This record gives sequence, C-alpha cells and structure tokens, in this order.
Amino acid sequence: MESNCGNCAALKVQEETLKILENYPREKDKLVAILNDVQERFGYVPQQAQEEISKYLNVPMAEIYGVITFYSRFTLKPKGKYNISVCMGTACFVKGSQAILDRVKDRLKIEKAGDVTADGKFSYDDVRCVGACGLAPVFMINDEVYGNATVKMLDEAIDKYSKESEE
Repeated sequence: MESNCGNCAALKVQEETLKILENYPREKDKLVAILNDVQERFGYVPQQAQEEISKYLNVPMAEIYGVITFYSRFTLKPKGKYNISVCMGTACFVKGSQAILDRVKDRLKIEKAGDVTADGKFSYDDVRCVGACGLAPVFMINDEVYGNATVKMLDEAIDKYSKESEE
C-alpha cells in the first residue's frame, strides 16, 4: 500500500534544519551562518526552515526574513540547476551588463529575476556587485565567474550548460 504524505516534504525540511541547528549555539549572531548552511542544503531557505530557526534562536520571523532579503546570497525560492547572476553594479553597468541581462531574459524566456525555466535548468538574478569590478562586465553561472563578459560569451556558456545537463 502506497503512503500518501502531504506533509513529508515539510517534515524532511524540518528534520534537515534541526540537524543543521545542532551544530550551532543558540546565539543570534549565528543567524547568517545558519542561513548559509540551510541555503547550501536546500538551494533556498524554505519557510519551514525559517520557522525552526526562529524557534531555535528566539528571533522573530520578520527579522529572519529581513536578513534573507537583504543578502543576495539567500533566496526564498528554489533556483534552477544553473543560476546565472548578472552584475548590475556601476562598473559592470557602464561596461555593458544591461545587454547581457537582456540576452539572459531572451534566451531563457523568463522575464523576472528569480524565476526558473520550465525545465528547471536555469534561473537568473541581477545582483548589485560580485566584487570583480576590474573584470567588468561580469556574470556568474553558479560559482563560475565570467569576466570581461560579452553576449557571445553568455550564449556559449548557456550552450555549454545546456549540453552538460542533457548528458
């Protein structure tokens, strides 16, 4: 007989989050480190994880939400397997990052930052700075940095990751 568990995903998030929390003292200044571990584990910070962190650290949910939305590292929604971050900081913008961002939207057929392609392969974010101003314009795919970027370079990278995920 097959089990039908509507709350299984939430329970799994709760269990995994509690395992993460075991590694930390109940100190508010550990919030960012905990969120980082949760983000690494799930690819985003699920609501259930936020609730467990709130209880564990005795920190209001609003404060946790504020930290998550302040740092571009954290996200409230799952990202694609390959997340493209286009730097829109001053140096990158002046050197043409808007054309790269426009191409990302066109190629992926997603208009809004944070959305994911229908196949789950790609998502994109526009970020304020990746700390590589000397290489402007810059985009990243997951943790790989592409400096002195061009639209052609972006197309080649998307093609590469599209092929990799097919294999």
